[in-house]
Amino acid sequence: MSLIVQKFGGSSVANAERVMNVASIVTDTFSKGNDVVVVVSAQGDTTDDLIEKANEINPKASKREQDMLLAAGEQISISLLAMAIEKLGFHAVSLLGWQAGFETSSAHTSARIKRVDASRIKRELDKKNIVIVAGFQGLSKYGDITTLGRGGSDTSAVAIAAAMHADLCQIFTDVEGVYTADPRKVPNARKLKEISYDEMLELATLGAQVLNNRSVEMAKKYNIELEVLSSMTKAPGTIVKEKSKMEKMLISGVAKDTEVARISVTGIPNLPGLAFKMFSKLSAKDINVDIILQSIGHDGKKDITFTVAKSRGEEAVECLKDYMENIGAAEILYDDKVAKISIVGAGMESHAGVATKMFEALYDAQINIQMISTSEIKVSVLIDVADADKAVSAIHAKFFD
Repeated sequence: MSLIVQKFGGSSVANAERVMNVASIVTDTFSKGNDVVVVVSAQGDTTDDLIEKANEINPKASKREQDMLLAAGEQISISLLAMAIEKLGFHAVSLLGWQAGFETSSAHTSARIKRVDASRIKRELDKKNIVIVAGFQGLSKYGDITTLGRGGSDTSAVAIAAAMHADLCQIFTDVEGVYTADPRKVPNARKLKEISYDEMLELATLGAQVLNNRSVEMAKKYNIELEVLSSMTKAPGTIVKEKSKMEKMLISGVAKDTEVARISVTGIPNLPGLAFKMFSKLSAKDINVDIILQSIGHDGKKDITFTVAKSRGEEAVECLKDYMENIGAAEILYDDKVAKISIVGAGMESHAGVATKMFEALYDAQINIQMISTSEIKVSVLIDVADADKAVSAIHAKFFD
C-alpha cells in the first residue's frame, strides 16, 4: 500500500463534469489499494471573481478580510468533490486548511507554512476515508485564516506529502506534463519525461506556470518525487526529482515572464554604499529584485537598472522617490512593457556557447536585448513585451528543431 497525494488545479474542477472526472481519477487510485489525500484549488475563475467582488465593495480592504473571502473558493471545491466521490460509492471527508493542520505565518495573502500537523488526516485515512484538503490556506498563531498566495495549492500538496512521507505527489494540470516551452504557444514543444528539481525550480521561478516555485523548493528540500500530469487524459506525465536521466539536452526549456517591470535610477553619485542603501529600502518592503545592471555614466555619476514583479513596480518607485531626491539622483524611469525570456538547462554547465546560440536566435528574429542575467543553469534576457512570443518561438526553434 502506498500513500499518494494528488493535487487538482482550478481548471480540473471547473464544472460538474470535471469534478466527476476528478472523482473518478481519485477513486481509481484508491481502488488500487492506496491511501489517497487530495488537495484542491478553487473552481475555475472563482478566486478572480471573489477578488472582483471585493473590489466592488472596497478596493482597499484589509488583507485579513481578503483572506477570509478568498478561502471560501477552496471550501466550495472540496465539498463538491467529496459529494462526487460519495456518489461513486466511496467514503470521503473534506477538510479546510486549519482542520488539516496547516499552521502558517500571519502574513495575510502571502503566508508561509510553518508546520503541518497531519494527525487529523492520519485519523481519517485510518477510517478508510479519502481525505480532501482545501489548498492555498492555513491558520496563523492568532487563529486567523491565511492564504499562501498564487499557486499555493501546489505548496499545500507538497507540504502534506512531506509531513506524511508520501510515496508520490501528483500535480494534475491542464497540460500533460512539463514541456520545453508552453505547448499552447509553441506547437512543436516537447514533453519531458524527467526534469531535475533545480531545472524545474528555475523554470517555475522564471515564468513557466506548470508548478509553483515554492512547491518545487519544498519538494527538493524534503526529496518528494513529483509527477506533473493532465487530469484530462491518461497520458504519463513528467517526473520531477533530484537526478534526471533525461537525454543530455543543452537546455530543458524556454520560459516567458511578462509580469515584470524595469526600473532605472539615473545620475546616482558614484559613492560607496548608495546601491546597498537603495536596495535595502526595497528589501524592507519585501520587494524582490531580479536582474540588476549598473553602468558608469558621466561626471562621477552612475545608473542602476533592475527588474521587479510588475505587481510591485509602482510601489517600488514610490519607495525610492524620497531617497533618490535626498542623494541627488537625476530621475527614476519605469517601464512595465517588458518581458523576461529565459533558457534553463543543466547541460549549460558543460557546454560552451549556449548563451551565444540564444543571442543568435534573437538576432535572427531582429529582437533587441535590453538586459542580460546568467547563472550556472540559466540565461535570462529582458526584451520588449511585444516580442515575447516571437522570442520564445525563435529560441525554441534554435535549440530543438
